Amino acid sequence: MSFLFLAALSGCSRLDSIDYSPKITPEEFLRSQPYWHVKFAATDFILIQPSSTVIVYCVALLTLGVGLYFLRVRESQRTRLWWGIGLLLSGFGALLAGTSYQAFGYEIKCAGRAFCTWTSWWEVAYLLFTAAGMNAMLVAVAYSCTTGTLRKALSAYAATSAAVYTGVVLTGALVPIRFLVSFECLMLAATPAIVLALILTGRAFHERRDRMSRALLRTWAGVVMVIVAYVLALAMGITQTLWTRGIWFTENDVLHVGMILWILHIAVALPKTVEDMRKRA
Repeated sequence: MSFLFLAALSGCSRLDSIDYSPKITPEEFLRSQPYWHVKFAATDFILIQPSSTVIVYCVALLTLGVGLYFLRVRESQRTRLWWGIGLLLSGFGALLAGTSYQAFGYEIKCAGRAFCTWTSWWEVAYLLFTAAGMNAMLVAVAYSCTTGTLRKALSAYAATSAAVYTGVVLTGALVPIRFLVSFECLMLAATPAIVLALILTGRAFHERRDRMSRALLRTWAGVVMVIVAYVLALAMGITQTLWTRGIWFTENDVLHVGMILWILHIAVALPKTVEDMRKRA
C-alpha cells in the first residue's frame, strides 16, 4: 500500500469524523498526558509522550535493523528473505505508529480542531504495514517448517489474509467504522497467523528437537507472552494508576518494551539459524 494511494484516499474519506467518545478538546487531550512544547527558530510544535516516543522509535529502528540483517545473510534461504521482509514491514509500521499515537499525535489529530479526531491515515498505514509484516513472518515459518502443498497453502493463506485485512481497514477508514481501524481488530486479524506459527513450530520441535525448531518455538511463544503482558497491563489500568503518581508508563510501553526484547531474541537466535525445510528423499 503506497503512501500516494493513502493520500489520495484521505481526500475522499470521512476518517476525521471519528471523534473520541466522549469528545475531547485539544486542551483536554494535552492535560491527559505529558508533552513538550518545542520552540526552536521557526519550529513550533507539541511533542506528546516523550518517553513513550523514544521507546516506540527504538522498537522501529531495531526492527528495521534486524530486518536488513536478515536480508544481508539470507543467502539462498527463502525463510530468511521472508523474515527480513516481515521485519521491515513491521518496522515501518512501528515508525508510523510512534508518529501518530505518540510523538506528533497532537499535531496530527488535534491542532487547529475544535475536537480531536480519534485516528489518522498514519495509523491506518501502521495497521496495514503491521498486518502485512505478520503474514510475511508466517510465510517465513512455512519455509522453515513445511514443504510442498502445505507450504503453498500457508503462503496463499498469508497473501489472502493480508488482502482481506487491507479491504477491511480501508472500509473502516472510508465509511468510516471505528472498530475496523482499531488495534483490537488488528489483533483479531493477526491471531490466526500467530496460532498457525505456534502450531507449525511446535510440531517441528516435537519432530526434530534441533536448534532451529527450538529457537522458532521460543520466538512465537515469546510474542504470545508479550501480548498477554499487554492485555494484563491494560486490564490493571496501569496508565491511570502510574500517571496519578507522576509516572508516565503505559500499557503501550509494556507492549513496546516487550517487543524490544522479542526483536532482540530474534536478532540473536534466528538470522543464521533458520533454513528452508527440504523435501525428504
